[in-house]
Amino acid sequence: MNTNERVLVYGATGHTGRFVVDELLRRGLEPVLAGRDAERLAAGPARYAGLERRVATLADPAGLRRALSGTAAVVNCAGPFLDTALPLARAAVDAGAHYLDVTAEQPVVQALYRDLDAPARSANVAVVPAMAFYGGLADLLVTALLEGRSHAEVVDVAIGLDRWWPTAGTRVTGVRNTATRLVIRDGVLAPLESPAPFETWTFDEPLGEQAVVQLPFSEVITIDRHLEVKELRSHLNTGSLDELRDADTPAPEAVDQRGRSAQRFFVDVVARDGGDVRRASVSGRDIYAVSAPIIVEGVARLLDGRHHGSGACAPGQVFDAADVLRALQRDGAIATCYES
Repeated sequence: MNTNERVLVYGATGHTGRFVVDELLRRGLEPVLAGRDAERLAAGPARYAGLERRVATLADPAGLRRALSGTAAVVNCAGPFLDTALPLARAAVDAGAHYLDVTAEQPVVQALYRDLDAPARSANVAVVPAMAFYGGLADLLVTALLEGRSHAEVVDVAIGLDRWWPTAGTRVTGVRNTATRLVIRDGVLAPLESPAPFETWTFDEPLGEQAVVQLPFSEVITIDRHLEVKELRSHLNTGSLDELRDADTPAPEAVDQRGRSAQRFFVDVVARDGGDVRRASVSGRDIYAVSAPIIVEGVARLLDGRHHGSGACAPGQVFDAADVLRALQRDGAIATCYES
C-alpha cells in the first residue's frame, strides 16, 4: 500500500478536471492542482482555496518532473491528449508516479503502450490511458462479461446518448485528431470501413431504437491490448454525433449541485463466441462527470495495491474489471445489468 495519497490533476480547472478534483476530495485523497496557466489555476472555485497549485508546461520536462514531486499518481484531464499525454506520462514515470488519463484518442493510447510499457515496468508504476467513459468503461464491461476468458469471436459496443453537449476541449480534440480510426477485424487492428457502416440498435428505454454508425474510440486499442477478439465493432447513435458536429450545439450546463448536465448515456456490450452470447448494459448521467468516479476508482486501487503489476496497461488488464464495475454501481455512478 502507498501511504502517499497526493494526486496531481493536470488540467484541474477544466470541465472534466473539476469533476476529478471533487471526486478525489470526496474519496479522502489529496489533489494537487496543476496546469499550464497560472491565472486559470488561481481562479479556480472557492472550494479549492486550500489546495496546492503547481504550474507546469509541457515544453519543460524538468519542470514537469519538479511539479510531480511528492505525488503518487498523475491524472491527465488536459486535452488534446495527442499533445499532453506522452510528455506528462514520461514525467510521471520518471518521477515514480502512476499515470492515468481520460483520452478517447486511439493514437494516444497506442503511443503510450508502445513507448512507456518498459520504462513503467522498470519504475514499478502503471500507465493507464483511457480510464474514463470513452475507452475504459467499455473495456471493463467486455472484460467482466468474459468472466476470466480472454477470447471472443465478435464483440459489439454500442453507445447511445440522449444528447451530446460537447465541451470546448472535445471540439478542439476533434479538430486535432485526424488519424484513421481503427477497428479489430480478423484478429488485428484495421482501418474502419469508409464510409462507416450504419444500422439500428435498440437501447433501454427511454432511448429505445436508434440509428447508429460505427465510430470506434480508444476502447479498440485497450481491448486489443489484453483480449483476443476476432472482430470488434463500436457504434454511436447518429443523433448525438450530429449534435457534436453542429457548431451551434451549446456546451454542457450544470443542472444539479454536483455540476452534472441532464445528459443520459447508455452503453451496451454483446460478446459472441460460438453459440455463447453474453450481454451487459450500463446507464448513467453525464459522460464527462462519470469519468471522474471511473478514473478515481483506478487511482485509489493503484495507491492501495488492488491492481495487477505495472507497465502500460488497459483498465481491464490492470484492475479487477467486475469489482470496479460493482464499486461504481454501489456508489451510484452507473446502473448495470448483465445477461448471459
